[in-house]
Amino acid sequence: MPSLRLLPHELLFGLYLLVTWIRVMIAVGVLHRAALIFAAMLLINAVGIAWCAARESPFRWRLRLAFYPLLINAAYVAMRVAVPAIHPGWNDALLVRLDRLLIGGNLSVSLQSFAHPVLSDVLSLCYLFFFPYLFCRIVMYLRGDLEEAKRFYIGLFSVYAIGYLGYTLLPALGPHIYLSEQFYARVWNGSWSQWNAELVLHGSNRVDAFPSIHCAATAFVLFFDRRHRPAWFRGCLIPCAGLWLATLYLGYHYFVDVASGFLLSAFALRLANTYPLHRHSGGLPQTVAGTRLSGGRQGAVGTAG
Repeated sequence: MPSLRLLPHELLFGLYLLVTWIRVMIAVGVLHRAALIFAAMLLINAVGIAWCAARESPFRWRLRLAFYPLLINAAYVAMRVAVPAIHPGWNDALLVRLDRLLIGGNLSVSLQSFAHPVLSDVLSLCYLFFFPYLFCRIVMYLRGDLEEAKRFYIGLFSVYAIGYLGYTLLPALGPHIYLSEQFYARVWNGSWSQWNAELVLHGSNRVDAFPSIHCAATAFVLFFDRRHRPAWFRGCLIPCAGLWLATLYLGYHYFVDVASGFLLSAFALRLANTYPLHRHSGGLPQTVAGTRLSGGRQGAVGTAG
């Protein structure tokens, strides 16, 4: 019989959508635009899972997984409307106080003494590496071994579900805006750093500081690759390390954002590598459930953490 059990990321993302929808309705009413958007995402999510589970096949399983890269982008944009409705104002002052408690000050401001246009350009390119890196790994795992793809999607989109919930509970602008008077102009003097700064300024939903999904998502992907695709881990380690440094140097995140992002990635890795996927094999024979899209090797991915 088809399995209607939800994978962990489906459960977590569904809870994020449900909680946010309820909070929006309480704050501004059922017919508010943000409430309608989150209700629609909840409905589409449920219908998509039910349709794919109604007659399981490797193709439908991949469709079920592929829905989440689309959903996270829709939810990210929707939060620009929803979060101000349920949580007016920002929590940067709290995050600044937490940084002072943990490390005695703001690390982004301290790093300005090293500011140089060349360094800013290099780190801006590392920061932008996030987008092609995630896109490439999302597509490549989806096209590969199905069990491996499930594990990858469980971890990565659990990161997004919990991270997005953090955005709604503690929305913040980030040091580059909240502490803008303490930043040197030369941090964004390079051509790439200027372009990156404009992209972040106009592309952000203005609530996306805590936790740092830039750090959480890339750390999860990198160390998932270390176990499953070691060559990718070796090739991407340096740009990812530059990306993590860039979040602080360019002032996009507080130290507590980055630290919480790494903790989130550790949780997601543990979940992805240990979750018992046999519960979700449904009516699919194991030899079918684990095959590649192109008919390659059968899936038998280990579950040691």
